[in-house]
This record gives sequence, structure tokens and C-alpha cells, in this order.
Amino acid sequence: MFSFKGIPVKIFATIMAAIAIVAGIWMTFFHSRGFVKTQGTIIEVVDTSTGADSPSYQPTVEYTVDGETYRGVLDTSSGSYSVGKVINVLYDPNDPTVVHDGGFIGFYFIFAGIAILAVVIVTEIRSRKALGEVRARQAQNGKSGYSESVPGPERQLYFLTDVGSAKAGHRIEDANCSVLYEAKMTKFTMTAPFGFDFIDHEHGVTTPHLVGHEEEADWGGGLLLDNHYTFTFDGEDIWKHLKCSGITVESSLTGAVRTEYRILRNGQEIAVAVSSSQNVHEEDEAAKSKLASLVPVQGFYRIRTTETDLSLLFVTLLAFARSGASDDRGGNFKTILGTMKKLGTGSNSE
Repeated sequence: MFSFKGIPVKIFATIMAAIAIVAGIWMTFFHSRGFVKTQGTIIEVVDTSTGADSPSYQPTVEYTVDGETYRGVLDTSSGSYSVGKVINVLYDPNDPTVVHDGGFIGFYFIFAGIAILAVVIVTEIRSRKALGEVRARQAQNGKSGYSESVPGPERQLYFLTDVGSAKAGHRIEDANCSVLYEAKMTKFTMTAPFGFDFIDHEHGVTTPHLVGHEEEADWGGGLLLDNHYTFTFDGEDIWKHLKCSGITVESSLTGAVRTEYRILRNGQEIAVAVSSSQNVHEEDEAAKSKLASLVPVQGFYRIRTTETDLSLLFVTLLAFARSGASDDRGGNFKTILGTMKKLGTGSNSE
């Protein structure tokens, strides 16, 4: 799975494209307005790289104006210059000591910005087309929404996530390791939402969905601003999607490191899930003796539920599994407050 920090990647790319185009136009048409072109010779190239950054160089050019020789440092960090190379430069006729690179770097910025913007536009068009196709398939299958909550006997189930694979899928198993519900990735892409088939094995229903890349707004761990972890689900923010579907989650830390999620639909509890290690099945006594089995791993949960249709419960756990958030607002503060509340009432348990 992939994570982009800060603002959504398409907005970030659009901003960077706009900056590149504006910078290119300025360098090409305004930066050297009124300057005169002449030829100069590179006499020195200083490596200004710091090691941590990409390679950077500072070329010095020598040129002649009205029979007088001038030297100047070019406003470029390109490594394409070498000592002795003859290049075109632009100088200020009112002050020949002011010299600029006479190349086409401004055009490169413009072309780069246009290329990035084109990718964003094409990606957006493809994403909207894919979303339209998914919604058409959902409507054709009669699964454009969620069924009403119908309680049945309480069951102990397990939510697992594929690890070590870019095409990570998810599934709910019963105590016998039989898969009851799963999400299989059908389309992997770096620039658009992933295509998934959600398969309800208990009812024989397959529903397509689009799941976006994870996005993280990192506020540096401040005490006043909560981080925000999210992704899109069928073109909608996952936390908004759950809220509109009647889902609220009361989350809190239980024991030393595990997180407990009390999942409610329209105010009624439908499940309780607890974070787990990859050895999610409780009956695996051999795994219990290993230290690794005590440490929760994102995307693994033990579930207690009475739901007969697991669709909405599955999407809820998917939200936590893929985003890394611990509360239903996409952050962590609500979990911290929930833990403090439980400690205050003396109800914290293993």
C-alpha cells in the first residue's frame, strides 16, 4: 500500500504544475527582458552538492562586451556545463556584470508543468470513467447500498490483511479459517484508485468498488492538531462514507498496546473488534507463545458480531486497516479520549 503525506496527491501535482509553468514563463519572457545575447566560455564549475540533496553545480562564465571582459556566476545548478564549453548567455546592457543563462531552461519548466497537468487531467478523467463503470455494475447487481442490519447468533470472526504485496487484499474468516467475505484487488494503478471486487461468500454476491491511495495529513505530532489519515471509497472520503451509512466507532486502548473498536450502526452496537497480531486466530496456541504474537499489526482484528450481512462491517474495518487511523474521524485523539474515559470509569480490560 502507498501513502502520500499532506494534501491529496492530485492537488499537490496541480499546484506543482502551476508553479513550474509560471516559473517557466517568468524565466523565458520576463527574467531577461531587454537583455542582449552573446557568447561566453565556462571557466569554472563548482560542485555545491551537500550530499543529502541532488547534485548541484555553480558555473562561472566569461564573456566580452564592447571589448571588455566580464565574469559572472550563472543562475543555474545544471550539471550540463563543463570548463571550456562555449554557451549563449544574456547580459544586461545597462549593467554588463549582470548575466543570465541563455539556454532554454524556462521552456523546460513550462513543458514539465504542462506534462504534469496533462497527467492529472487524464488521471481524473480515467478515475471518473472508472467510477461511472463501477456504479453502473453496482446498480446492475442491485448492490448500490447496504442491507438493513439483521442480527443473528453471535460469532467470533477474524479480519486479515495481505502483507508484503502491493496488491494487498483483505478478508474475514471464521474460526475454521473459512473465508466469509473478502476484497480482491482487480486493478492496480499508481495514479488512480485501485479496483476491488468485494465478495460475500455467505450470500454469493460480488460487488465492485474503487479504493483510493492512502493520504496522510501529518501535523508533526502536535498536541492541538490531530493527524488525519484517509482514502477515498467509490470517490468519497471513507470516513464521510461510513458516517453517512450510520456508522460510529467508540475506540480505546485496551491492555497494553491493543485498540478496541466498538462499532455502532445508527446507535446500535453491531460488533466489537480488537487489534491483533498476524496470528489472529485465538486457537493458535503455538503462536501465542511467541513474542511477535503479542504485538498488534495494522490490518488484523478479532471480531465479535451478530451481523448476518458483513458488508458494512467489512468496509468499517477496511477503513482502519488501510488508513492507519484509530478513530472514526481519521485521527487518533478520539481513541485517546475514549481510553481516558474507560480508565476513569474503571472499565478497562484485557
